[in-house]
Amino acid sequence: MSRKYKIRDQDKLYFVTFTIVEWIDLFTRKDYRDIFIESLKFCQKNKGLDLCAYCIMSSHIHLIIGRNGEEKIEDVIRDIKKFTSIKFLEEIRKSPLESRKSFLLEHFGKAGRKNSNNVAFQIWQQHNHPIELNTTGKIQRCLNYIHQNPVVAGIVCLPEEYLYSSAKNYAGLTEKLIEVILID
Repeated sequence: MSRKYKIRDQDKLYFVTFTIVEWIDLFTRKDYRDIFIESLKFCQKNKGLDLCAYCIMSSHIHLIIGRNGEEKIEDVIRDIKKFTSIKFLEEIRKSPLESRKSFLLEHFGKAGRKNSNNVAFQIWQQHNHPIELNTTGKIQRCLNYIHQNPVVAGIVCLPEEYLYSSAKNYAGLTEKLIEVILID
């Protein structure tokens, strides 16, 4: 991994992206989005995760995160990815509504067999490309990028209309999925 994409200062905020292998549209189903949201909430409460911004798209997730505890940011990221991978696989296997079951298990299995770090399946791509947000300009660009993602994708007209994003938090709306630390 390039030195450019490493977490060097645990006291800084980072922009990270979690991407599903092969850019598979896993998050078209609410159940998978909810698993991810619950994992974030757990890490906020129990692992010292500072969540400042997020957006869950169909195949990837953008976050601005930091920490307020002893755990390293990369360890929290690892735990989120590991926990959600297990839960996603459980949901895929048990859900009678999952019409893509064979497709998902085949592709996640193929990705897992290619990577010696996995036992059988791989859901997330290995990299997160953490970018240290060490200037106000970088923070503003990343916040804008995250919140504009669903607008650019043509899903909504305004960022705060997208349910699975912290844009609602930044717009001051009361209806939101998860609390974030506002940084703008």
